[in-house]
Amino acid sequence: MENKINVNNTVNFILQGKGGIGKSLVSNILAQWFNKRSASVRCYDLDQENTTLAHYQALNVTHLSVMRNDRTIDPKQFDQLMVDMLQSAESRTGVNYIIDTGANTFSPLLAYLIANGAFDAIRDAGKTPIVHTIVGGGDLLQDTAEGFGSIAEETARPKVSDDVALIVWENEHFGTLTTAGGKHFSETKLYERFASRVKANVILKARASDTFGDDIRKMNTARLTFDEVMADTRFNVMEKNRIKRVYGDVFQQLDAVAW
Repeated sequence: MENKINVNNTVNFILQGKGGIGKSLVSNILAQWFNKRSASVRCYDLDQENTTLAHYQALNVTHLSVMRNDRTIDPKQFDQLMVDMLQSAESRTGVNYIIDTGANTFSPLLAYLIANGAFDAIRDAGKTPIVHTIVGGGDLLQDTAEGFGSIAEETARPKVSDDVALIVWENEHFGTLTTAGGKHFSETKLYERFASRVKANVILKARASDTFGDDIRKMNTARLTFDEVMADTRFNVMEKNRIKRVYGDVFQQLDAVAW
């Protein structure tokens, strides 16, 4: 899984209004994929309550408190993030940025991005903005599908100069992404309305909870990356093998994305 790919100058926002759906997991996987593919990456954690991503020491994550007590965005803190991404010496070296957000920052952050022309500023700096959003199955499908629709609507013209590309992560760990009418999420009118905007669908496949699930939970609880797990004696050979299969599958899907 060590092949080099040409991915540079992307700014990846992980957005979804539903809590506990896997935003930090997606941010974590995405950061590790960039690293494994020899692409430079810089991570930010904007979650004000559950700073999960920031606890992965190997990823060298910067945590920013972008929210005030009144639940509005602190413009100085957010402006600093934009300056880091668009104007710093590091930003000119082809770095890819990952911005993990929390459910508590979703609405005000998205509104701030639109009102301040952040996506257009990213493009003007020669970078590609991408929004990653997670749609969960089972009981979470309706809420997260609505979140997808809201994000797609807000990041489309005329609110921005050009439509922002979307990557949809289908999280099957909560159940299948099947509506009450028997349609898969990708077959719904809501999805079809924005399908031309979707750069890729990445599937987080449901796997046996007492093997694969336990292994991934053990890995996440310890706040370890894939490489750290492979070198850690607390994980036996079968646990490592299952984790390798999970990450290999997702990395392969990301390899196929037309970045």
